[in-house]
Formats: sequence, structure tokens, C-alpha cells
Amino acid sequence: MNRRQVIGIGVAGVLTATLVSGCKTSSDDGGGGSTSASAVSVLTGKPGAAGRVLAVKIDNVGQARPQTGLNNADLVYGIEVEGGLSRLMAVYDSNHLPASVGPVRSARETDLQLLAEYNHPALAFSGAQSQLLPVLRSSSAIVAETGTSAFYRVSDRPAPHNEYLHTKGLADSAGVAQDIGLTFSGTVPAGGTAATTASAAMPAAKFTFTWTGSQYEVAMDGSSSPWTADNVIIQHVQVQESQYHSRTGYVPFSQTVGQGSAAILRDGRSYTVQWDRPAASDGTTYTLNGQPLPLRPGRTWIILEPS
Repeated sequence: MNRRQVIGIGVAGVLTATLVSGCKTSSDDGGGGSTSASAVSVLTGKPGAAGRVLAVKIDNVGQARPQTGLNNADLVYGIEVEGGLSRLMAVYDSNHLPASVGPVRSARETDLQLLAEYNHPALAFSGAQSQLLPVLRSSSAIVAETGTSAFYRVSDRPAPHNEYLHTKGLADSAGVAQDIGLTFSGTVPAGGTAATTASAAMPAAKFTFTWTGSQYEVAMDGSSSPWTADNVIIQHVQVQESQYHSRTGYVPFSQTVGQGSAAILRDGRSYTVQWDRPAASDGTTYTLNGQPLPLRPGRTWIILEPS
């Protein structure tokens, strides 16, 4: 990778602080720190310590679907953007990157706050607001920006829904995955209510998750998809106008530092929990009656639903 492909990124120094604790896993899953023989991924709770982190901003309107590479992600965030539409940010472990991901779209202020709880992740995106772009380039994480050889366009989709990313090497200089506050257990927690279907909405977007007995099938804006999840977190967040404005209208900023309510879906059950993230450099915890609510080991979709 050449020098132009790896650029500094961040927001007002919040990405410089890092977490140092290992993955929190219940005893029935083996547990262990990241250097032990029984290490598990801090991002999925599955066996094997996680590698370096690559996050990619991905388009999520009808012309962009089906996307490429989402079932290889460890986590997928659903984020509100202009017009009340949704966009995705997929987080990948470098130990099992797909060859390509896309369609890739532009970064937002919400992404920066989310990435602050990771350890200097790589971020790939197709552009950013003119005042946001220098902030991205001046911080301590790493980005791959459109215009470099990592990006390519396909001919069977219209622009701007046709830009894709070759992932090889993009995470080489990123930080190794660290604890972001999640806990995991293969045992279904007590409590909750039976729920085979659940939805999350934004002003002009909708996500629906249907439990099949082994995983959740993901539908977006009423259309089915090939994407699946082992867990779903519908996190209720405050949405305000981003400080990085657009000439085309209101730009949402979803606040992920603070506290609020959330619903966790796993194994066909729904749990009403509280989320808490004291500062941008902290991970996000999800608790029920003051105790962490463990996720099923596997891939998690987190939808930032306006409260």
C-alpha cells in the first residue's frame, strides 16, 4: 500500500485513548484473555483472538443492494443519514476479511464517535463533507480514501452506487481489536420475552429481523436480503444536527456517548436493557438489572434508532 492509501483520521483527539481489557466471556464459553490458548474474539465471542480492525462505510439504498461482504463482518451498524435514510458501517476482523466490500459511501460525524471505542481502526470511505475531511485526516486512526488503487467501480450499477473496495492490506497498520464493552455466552440468558420478529425505524428507513431458529434474517425497507445476524441490538439514541453541515440539507448526528435504552435480540427472545458509554474512549455496555446481558457468540447488527 502506498503512502496515499494510509492517512490519519479522527475527531478532536477522541480516538487517541484506548481500552486495554480483554474480551468478557461467560465461563461456559471458555473465557480467557487474548494471549491464552482459549482466547476468544472481543468482537464476536468466538474462539480465536481477533486481529486488526477495518471499518467500511456502505451504501444502503435500493440501488446499492444487495451489497457485498456483509456476512463477513463481525459487527454491522445501521446509521441515519440525510433525508432519514440509512447507511451501514461494517466492522471487519483482518483475520477473515472478504476480498471486496461495497458499495462504499461517505463518512459522517457519527462514524467518528463510534470508532473512538475501537483501537485505532482503519476506516474506508468514499468522501466526506469539506470541513469533516481534514478532521478525518488529522487524527490517530487510519483511513483508506477514495481515489486510491484500493477502490474500483463496477459497470452494472449507476454511480454513486458502484464504488467498491479491495480490502487486502488495508488493515495492516490498524490497531488490534480490543474490548468494546460486549459480553458473550452460549447460554440463553434468563428473562426476556419470546419475539421471532422485531423492527427498527428511521424517518425514511426500516430494518426488520426475523428469527429462523438458528439466526436472524435481515430485511431492509421491506425487502429481504442475504444478510444474517446472530444478535441484534436496537439502540435508542438522541439525534441532532451534525456540526459538519451540508448544502443539501440537515445532516443527522447520532449520539452514542451517554445512556439510554435498547432492545437486545438473541435466540428468538427480546431483552429490554440499558446502554451506557461514559466517554468516547469507553466501550458501550448493555445491562439488565445492572448486570451485563451476554450476546450469543457471532455477528451482531446494531441499529441506532432515533429515540
